[in-house]
Amino acid sequence: MRATSVLCAAAGSLVLTAPAGAGAAPVPSPAPVAAAERAGVAVAAARAAVAGITWGACPAVEDLDDPVRCGTVSVPLDYADPGGERIELTVSRIAARGKKGERQGAFVFNPGGPGGNGMYFPLAGSLPEWKRIGAAYDLIGYAPRGVGRSAPLSCQDPKRFAKAPTQAPAHPSASYKKERVARARSYAAGCAKHPGIAHYTTLDNARDLDVLRAALGERRLTYMGASYGTYIGAVYARLFPSHVRRMVFDSAVDPAPERIWYRNNLAQSAAFEVRWRDFRTWVARHDRTYHLGATPGAVLRSYEKVRAELAREPAGGKVGPGQLQAAFLQTGYYDDYWPTRAAALSAYLKGDPKPLIGQATPPSGERAERESENSAAVYTAVECNDAPWPTDFRVWDRDNTALAKRAPFETWDNAWTNLPCAYWSTPRQRPVDVRTAPGELPPTLILAAERDAATPYAGARELNRRIAGSVLVTERDAGTHGIGGGANACVNGHFDRYVLEGRVPGGRGASCAAHAEPTPLR
Repeated sequence: MRATSVLCAAAGSLVLTAPAGAGAAPVPSPAPVAAAERAGVAVAAARAAVAGITWGACPAVEDLDDPVRCGTVSVPLDYADPGGERIELTVSRIAARGKKGERQGAFVFNPGGPGGNGMYFPLAGSLPEWKRIGAAYDLIGYAPRGVGRSAPLSCQDPKRFAKAPTQAPAHPSASYKKERVARARSYAAGCAKHPGIAHYTTLDNARDLDVLRAALGERRLTYMGASYGTYIGAVYARLFPSHVRRMVFDSAVDPAPERIWYRNNLAQSAAFEVRWRDFRTWVARHDRTYHLGATPGAVLRSYEKVRAELAREPAGGKVGPGQLQAAFLQTGYYDDYWPTRAAALSAYLKGDPKPLIGQATPPSGERAERESENSAAVYTAVECNDAPWPTDFRVWDRDNTALAKRAPFETWDNAWTNLPCAYWSTPRQRPVDVRTAPGELPPTLILAAERDAATPYAGARELNRRIAGSVLVTERDAGTHGIGGGANACVNGHFDRYVLEGRVPGGRGASCAAHAEPTPLR
C-alpha cells in the first residue's frame, strides 16, 4: 500500500513465503549493469552541475504561486546510457528567508509513496513548526520520475481506474478473487506497454536524487525522506555516502532486503489492524458524543452495519464499501481524522449520509482521476521492479487468508493493490543491502512513532541497526505517520537541533511522550 507522510495531507506471526524462493520470478545479476550506472550517475551529475536549475513562475497546473518557484532537472532515463534518452524532473523551491549568514543551502524533501508528489513541500515553510528551517534553508520539493509532470507514467485509462462505487470484502469469495486476479493481470500488462517501465525503481530514484543535488549546486545533500522516502534516502546513503551532509528518515521503511516488498506489505496489514483498534477504542471512550458503542467491538459493529448498508445501496451513488474502507483507512495514518470520521459514521446511522458522502466520495474530474491513476502506476512500477515477488497466486491466497483471520481490516485491500507484481513481465532487481560502516556517514536522524501502521516501528529499529551512527527518536504510544515538523514539540526539538545544528541525542536515541489525542467534535 502507498505510504505517504503527514505533510502530504497537511499542505504478530505471519504466514510468510520468501518471495525469492519457489514461485518467484528470477532476478538478474546486477554487477555489470551497476558499474555502468555508477559511471552514468557521475556523467549526469557533472552535466547537471553545469546546467543548474533555471527558476521561474510555476506552471498553472502545479497550483503553486509566488514565492514558490519551479524548474526542471534533466536525468537519463537509463543511467547505463547517460547519453541516451533523457527525462525532465520538475522541482520547486522557496528560497531561505533568513539573513545571508544564517543560510545553509538546500533542504530536499521526498514525501513517500512510491508515487507521492513533493512539489507542494516548500509551502511547509509557512507553518510555525517549519519557520526556523525555512529561514535557514531553501526548501526544495520535487516530483520523482513518473510522477506528475516528471515523465508521467500511466498503466490504465484513468476513468476506468477511478470507477466507483466498489466492494471491499474482508474475506473474499473464490469468484471475487478470480475477478481481482484478472484485474491485476490487466494492470500489469498495461504497465508493460510503457517502453521505459524497467527504469522506475528505487535505485533510479536514488540516482536522480544525486543529480538533483548537483543541479542545486550542493557538494553534499541535506535530505528528509518520509515513509517510502526513507528507503530512497537509505539507498542513497549506501550508494553515495560521501555525498551526505544531513539526512532525516521520518517513519522508516524496513530496508532488510528479504522484506522488500512482499513481507513489508504483510507486516503493514497486521499493523493497520492494531491502529484500527486504537481508533475504535478512542471512539468508544467518546460514546456520549458519537453513540457508536461503548467498546471497540460495539464500534466495529456500527461500522460493519454501515458497510453492509452501503453494499446494498451506495451513498450518493458513489460511496460503497470500497470507498468507506479507503476513507477509514486514513484513521490508521493520522489521528487528526478520528473526530470527523466518527462524526460521519454517527450521522449516517442517524439518517444523514451527507458527511460520509463528503468525506468518502473519490475526487472526480479528469485531473483528479489522472493524478490518482498516475500515483498508482508509479507505486506499482517501483515496487514490482524493486524486488522478486511470488508469481503463484496460491502463495498470496494462503498468506493473506491466514493473516485476514486476525487482521481483516486492510489485509485483502493491500494484497489487491500489490497483486500486479505477481504478473510483472519486467526482470526484477535484487534489493540493495542497505548498511553503512562506522564513520562512513555523518550522524543521521530517524524519527518514528511506536504504533505507526504504514511503516511499522520494527522498520525504524532495523534501519537504526543498519546505518552506523544513526540515532532513533521514538514517539511512544502514538501512531501518526510522519512526525517531523508535526504535533509533538519534543520530537520537533530533536528534529530542529539536528537539521539546524547537526546535533543528535546521545547514545542510540531518545524518546518522547505521545502528542495529545484529538478532541471529539461536539
